[in-house]
Amino acid sequence: MSEGNRRLTDAERRLVRWMLEHGDPEAAAFLSQLEVAEVTPWRCPCGCASINFRIQGMPEAPPGVHPIADFYFGSDDSLSGIFVYEKDGILSGLEVYGLAGDAPKLLPEPGALRPSPDA
Repeated sequence: MSEGNRRLTDAERRLVRWMLEHGDPEAAAFLSQLEVAEVTPWRCPCGCASINFRIQGMPEAPPGVHPIADFYFGSDDSLSGIFVYEKDGILSGLEVYGLAGDAPKLLPEPGALRPSPDA
């Protein structure tokens, strides 16, 4: 494990796996990277539950975001979004954001996710 990084929790791994399995057609190709993914110590300044990945045996992902699995969760008055992203073929992170309020501080369960309306 790279210094400062940690293993994904079971809940994080389960969530990202579900998202990759149900995301864009290209998303499933990143399942093998998830098996060797670590979470970096980076924390979003807003305090949300977003995380960045470092994939063992691969270079650090370059800056940039290409969403490959995009979902919504919550009710209309607390609607939030979540997506897994990659850059240049490297699984890079999981982003959560608020649509009806602040970005969530906790990650949702896979069963709470629903497809993006424009999917």
